[in-house]
Amino acid sequence: MTDPARPIIKLLMGLAILVVLAACQSGSGRAPVSQIGERGKYHQVRPGETLYSIAWRYGQDYHEVAKLNGISPPYTIYAGQRVIIRGKIPRSKSSNKVQTSTKVATAKRNQGLVYKRKPTAASTKTFVASDFNWHWPVRGKIIKPFSLAGKVNKGIDIQSKAGTAVKASASGKVVYAGGNLRGYGKLIIIKHDEHFLSAYGNNRELKVKEGDQVSQGQVISEVGMTAAEVEMLHFEIRRDGKPEDPSKHLPK
Repeated sequence: MTDPARPIIKLLMGLAILVVLAACQSGSGRAPVSQIGERGKYHQVRPGETLYSIAWRYGQDYHEVAKLNGISPPYTIYAGQRVIIRGKIPRSKSSNKVQTSTKVATAKRNQGLVYKRKPTAASTKTFVASDFNWHWPVRGKIIKPFSLAGKVNKGIDIQSKAGTAVKASASGKVVYAGGNLRGYGKLIIIKHDEHFLSAYGNNRELKVKEGDQVSQGQVISEVGMTAAEVEMLHFEIRRDGKPEDPSKHLPK
């Protein structure tokens, strides 16, 4: 005798399978480029972002990002704009011809060349101090040092009571002041010259805005508190887009 409930059970099972398949398809789409973070090749500009903050987010030199996108100073970008983060800068046909002819000439010159001894490997790049007389943005114990291995920290975390005045480590121009960079909280980025930028993260309140010229020692923000209730300032120094240990620049 046939169970009268069996057709209903089959119908329900079929509907359940359709729901699961629909969920899988809806979840297979790629995340927007603006959410990919440091791994992305492109970035969708959000309101409030600057070319400097985008390059900072991806660990790139803003000069290179500007060249990739054909953006000239003062590096104006717009919300919704698609910015190339990584790639090769396209060369003109004339420059390619010159490069090819140079390679051919060099190859002919080097035919039959024998080294008297094996060439030595290039020496490891040593740290070179900048010309800036950097000052501490706040005074306190370094609770998390600079590290590019293991638990990466691209700057230093300085313990300081929430509300403490944060001072510009060197004179420069504010090129970003906002909260669009995940993990930095309220952040300020200062451009000191064509090579050096400094950043001040985890602020409670910002005292300056984008475009302001600040002098060394000027109050720019107030120390904030992390989600884990740690009172501290995150401080970074970057040279040509690459993070350097602020402890090597700051006075002892």
